[in-house]
Amino acid sequence: MVKLSFRECGERMIAHLRGKIIHKSPSLSIIDCNGVGYEVLHTPFTSEKLRAEVVSLHIHTHIREDALQLFGFADVEEKRMFRDLLRVSSVGPKLALTVLSGLPYGELIEALRSRDLTRLQKIPGIGKKTAERLSLELGDKQLADYPVEAIGPMGAVSRDGELESVLLNLGYQKSEIQKVLSKVRSESIVGLEEKVKLALRELTNPGSARMN
Repeated sequence: MVKLSFRECGERMIAHLRGKIIHKSPSLSIIDCNGVGYEVLHTPFTSEKLRAEVVSLHIHTHIREDALQLFGFADVEEKRMFRDLLRVSSVGPKLALTVLSGLPYGELIEALRSRDLTRLQKIPGIGKKTAERLSLELGDKQLADYPVEAIGPMGAVSRDGELESVLLNLGYQKSEIQKVLSKVRSESIVGLEEKVKLALRELTNPGSARMN
């Protein structure tokens, strides 16, 4: 009989979850599966897709010294990209999720394939060295078989649509959201999370939101 270590058992423990959402934010959800609530970290793009009462997520299980972290993905290709990012030197789960959250899927693949360091550095938390490492280790050959259009809305939904969906999920009305979209468009922001932060500042204190 083959014996598995704790790490091996943990990595094989959860690969998929299906259950009812009991809490959702752009970066984290709690999924109730048969009475057990699983905390799942994810990108805003996955959050935007979690609209049904019962949802399914592809899961990557990460083991820390004394805890398990679950990372969820609405699409198998997003999970695949997450795992490829983990193979890059000095990239852990938190940074990999930051990269996936910073650009829509299609734009991220394009930026990595073309080694567009300027676009990659617009992702919050990504500096020049990290952008260079990502583009070098995940170049055109490694991403050659990635179907950019396969995930659909992740690359095709307009930036305004993504932002509007997040704000609607947070309880704001469409009329309120429309008033801040022009403000967000006027700022040079790429990542959805930063756009959400700016929009929330403008919604709570109109006229004061200004990105430095």
